[in-house]
Amino acid sequence: MSGHRLDSGGTEIDRARPLGFSFNGKRLQGFAGDSLASALLANGVRHVARSFKYHRPRGILSCGAEEPTALVAVGGGGTHEPNTRATMVELHEGLTAAAQNCWPTLDYDLMAVNNLMSPVFTAGFYYKTFMGPTRRAWMFYEHFIRRAAGMGAAADSADPDRYDHGNLFCDILVVGAGPAGLAAARTAAASGARVILAEEEPALGGALRDIADGTIDGQSAAAWAAAAEAELVARPNVRILRRTAVFGYYDDNTLGAIERPMPDAADGRPAVREFNWTIRARRVILAAGAAERPIVFDGNDKPGVMLARGIWRYVHRYGVVPGRNIALFTNNDSGWRTAQDLVRASVAVASVIDPRRTPPGAALAELSAAGVVCRAGWVVASAAGGRTLDRIRVAPYDSETATLDATRAESVAVDCLGVSGGWVPAVNLASQAGGPPTYDAGWDAFLPGEPREAWRAAGAMAGAIGLEACLAQGHAAAAAALGEIGQAAPTTAAPATNIDDAPKAPALALAEIPALHGKGKKFVDLQHDVTAGDVDLAGQEGFTSVEHLKRYTTLGMACDQGKTSNLNGLAIMARRLRRPVAEVGTTRFRPPYTPVAIGAFAGRGVGDHFMTSRHTPMDRWHRDHDGLIELAGGWARPRGYLKSGEKLADAYVRETRDVRASVGMVDVSTLGKIDVQGPDAATFLDRVYCNGFAKLPVGRARYGLMLRDDGIVFDDGTTWRLSETQYLLTTTTANAGPVMAQLEFLLQTAWPELRVALTSTSDQWAGLAIAGPNSRAVLAAAMPDHDFANEAFPFMAVQVAVLDGIPVWIARLSFSGELAYEVYCGAHYGLAMWQALIDAGEPFGIIAYGTEALGALRIEKGHVAGAELDGRVTAGDLGLGRMMSTKKDYIGKALAARPAFTEPDRLQLVGLRSVSGDKLRPGAQLVAGAEIGSPGPSVGHVSSITYSPALDAQLGLGLLRRGTERHGERLYASFPLKQEHVAVEVVDPIFFDPEGERLHG
Repeated sequence: MSGHRLDSGGTEIDRARPLGFSFNGKRLQGFAGDSLASALLANGVRHVARSFKYHRPRGILSCGAEEPTALVAVGGGGTHEPNTRATMVELHEGLTAAAQNCWPTLDYDLMAVNNLMSPVFTAGFYYKTFMGPTRRAWMFYEHFIRRAAGMGAAADSADPDRYDHGNLFCDILVVGAGPAGLAAARTAAASGARVILAEEEPALGGALRDIADGTIDGQSAAAWAAAAEAELVARPNVRILRRTAVFGYYDDNTLGAIERPMPDAADGRPAVREFNWTIRARRVILAAGAAERPIVFDGNDKPGVMLARGIWRYVHRYGVVPGRNIALFTNNDSGWRTAQDLVRASVAVASVIDPRRTPPGAALAELSAAGVVCRAGWVVASAAGGRTLDRIRVAPYDSETATLDATRAESVAVDCLGVSGGWVPAVNLASQAGGPPTYDAGWDAFLPGEPREAWRAAGAMAGAIGLEACLAQGHAAAAAALGEIGQAAPTTAAPATNIDDAPKAPALALAEIPALHGKGKKFVDLQHDVTAGDVDLAGQEGFTSVEHLKRYTTLGMACDQGKTSNLNGLAIMARRLRRPVAEVGTTRFRPPYTPVAIGAFAGRGVGDHFMTSRHTPMDRWHRDHDGLIELAGGWARPRGYLKSGEKLADAYVRETRDVRASVGMVDVSTLGKIDVQGPDAATFLDRVYCNGFAKLPVGRARYGLMLRDDGIVFDDGTTWRLSETQYLLTTTTANAGPVMAQLEFLLQTAWPELRVALTSTSDQWAGLAIAGPNSRAVLAAAMPDHDFANEAFPFMAVQVAVLDGIPVWIARLSFSGELAYEVYCGAHYGLAMWQALIDAGEPFGIIAYGTEALGALRIEKGHVAGAELDGRVTAGDLGLGRMMSTKKDYIGKALAARPAFTEPDRLQLVGLRSVSGDKLRPGAQLVAGAEIGSPGPSVGHVSSITYSPALDAQLGLGLLRRGTERHGERLYASFPLKQEHVAVEVVDPIFFDPEGERLHG
């Protein structure tokens, strides 16, 4: 044996293909077919992680998906994936892995001091800390708690890998490819039904891969599994999904599954890192098997304490012996079978400890003859060692009184302890789509409840005891499912086997071993450091519901999802409450059953595929001129144009000043634009807007306000009358889609008799706004044949013109409070229009300005935008109540008149000026108290803020209770999270040019 790797054996590794990998920066070697866990054990690495709360050393507990402790970080950069179960990671060349939840190193973790403070960090620590007398100091200790919280660190750069989604349909879905699953899939496939077989591991067969003796249909268990796999692969009506975990069971027999393809040997990255399959099945057979159950005793978290069957799997599958001095602790016959398998494979087993007085006789005789010390009526009371296990304490146990005979306790030198506390059926999926799991005394575990969907359970998951029963149940489940969908089942019988693995002696219900000396640390949930004492404390404090227990202690959360922790926790609570486990019940399991990367849910929907970034026709110009681009309302828009050495704050202040001083242009192509045509267009708009449009003259524009059905402001914008029967309606950028949908809905449902056609032209028109004292001069220079004088082109007029051969619509509108115009043309001419006006404005020092300057200009003029139109305000709240017509009906009119919407105590739009010149913060609460520690109740909030170059002041808009009555009052904009408490003066929201002299030019 080299290290912990046997010189031969290992049914699933290829010794001719060595693979190099690293753990914590150290280069190690494994073989193709290894898991990361088996390769680490083969290299003698048993301490692989630190625990969540106490930072205790953690090793490898299992050999499968139930692993709660060997959580490592895999990969680097954007491919870094924390909290990965080492047992489920397939080894590939160049794999990098590292321990997590430790600093500065795994062996010397300074946070292990938490273990000394464990009396403080008991169940409910966070609740008590944030709700108890110490809550006033939370701003001090929050920082430290947040730094210590969590387990792994997420990647700090973009994930370069690809994730994808897919849909699959089948007659029968079989979940799990163990004995029952393979039998079910063969029977279903033979009928010609469409079958999907999903298995979480790379290979099919499950427990069949670990049976060394006996036959199924005349073949060894492994050979039978291989033959069944070959038969299924050859059938065109069967799809096998390897490395695929079915994580969620939803309505209408829809299931979610994650497939993780094997990494490419070349670079360790598959073409698609994960597939998120949505599977719709007519019938489902759940054959998810069962996981071995730990036993709770003092020090049971030491690296080297493992699940017994996991030890055999490492030996049999990977040729790895997890220790050189192995003992087994079991309360059931399967632990003895594991001992027999190990001894037959020439692995030295020093001792088998069983609390039962009468263990299985044949196994006892065989092992005793092989020199194994067998202790019947004894238990392991504690495990000890440094960073890894080096000894256990065993003692006689009285199962009637659940007490130890401490006077006869002995210390036994071991470096690996296999524990088998029975088996826990994997009822998670059944619980998601069925009634509460039901307790079975024979199993001392919960079995699936009544189905709510079209599924049936088979095999160990359904309570089948022994291989023969599992094979028979799988076959019968498939036959029954075929009958339900009208498909004839094949006449073949269930597979026959001579493998007799049914228990010969009853198991002893055993969840927790008393501590030898006082209180020991006995872990129930090894992932979250939940101890038996925590479960007891929860009961003392009244958390006696299983759901409350789970949330108060964090028992069975995260990767574990109750696989190894739930049953023991429930049994301990039942003991404390002196109630049967069946009466205590179990938690309801929810998706996902197994960890799923967020990337798998997103699939291709990332970046531009998640939120499409729409680009205006002038986008290239903005980028070429140092525009700082951001997404706003789904459009890529420049926030500002940064000159050398400028920050955004410098750029927008400069741009705002230049617009007020001379002239500037901003891209407004993003505004929603809807063409409204038809004989009844005027009537339609009169019903949509709260102000009138029927009498609007052709060639004029009007500001309009839309309400929702409930009287709340929906959107605002200008609408232009282009002819007697045609209008151009503009909306805010973000509401272009919702407004169009609402108008279509009204025409089709409320007023189908109106002769109106709607066309969204948002993408068909490019638009810009040109503003400033010289805006008229720029237009005149660009279009010398057109008259822009006040008399010929008054405020709110709309005219057609030609700009450098481009037909354009021009409206004299202003969002800035300056003399301003909006110019529109066909989208294909947008860049040419923009460049023509830039060229014409060069003698006037024209500049382009971005959305930050646009916001500053509109706040100075008190114009509302999305921050004020937050879905809670009425027209009256915004000071626009006079726009609401009393002579016509319109959407929202009736409900806008409700008393609650007209009471004077409502939040109303106000202007806010910082008294000290300190910057305001949007979202800050308006309060009367001068002290941040006693601010008094909130009377409003800050909605928008800016620095005004024109007024040299920090300004804001806000919504304040009885705001229109409080001009001149001093309040405070309070934001305690940032320790900000800024004195503000309440003023009229129109800060700049309140008479509109500049606007009218």
